[in-house]
Order: sequence, then structure tokens, then C-alpha cells
Amino acid sequence: MSHVLAKTKNFIEEVQAELAKVTWPTRKETFSTAQVVVVIIILISFYLGACDVVLAKLIRSILR
Repeated sequence: MSHVLAKTKNFIEEVQAELAKVTWPTRKETFSTAQVVVVIIILISFYLGACDVVLAKLIRSILR
């Protein structure tokens, strides 16, 4: 059982060491990146919505 605890402790220490190496983004960088993601999602949503409308009209005209 102590072997398991030693391995767990070693794992946690290694995780902490790796997380210390991470370069975390600033609040400003995170916010600006999130804004870009939201804008892209909105643009893609409009594009897919337009494609849906066009294809639905095309299928309706074919099936009539």
C-alpha cells in the first residue's frame, strides 16, 4: 500500500512541476481570444443557417 502512496505522491509532484512550466495567458489575452471565438461561431452559424435555407428551398422545389 505504501508503494501506491509513494507513486501517487511522485505523480502529483511531477504534475506540479509540469504545471509550473506552463505559460498561462493573461486575462486580456483570454478575453480577446474568447471574443474572436464568439465572432467566428456567429459567422459560421449564419453561414450554416443560410445553407440550410437554400438547400431546404432547393429540395422543396425538386419535390414539387
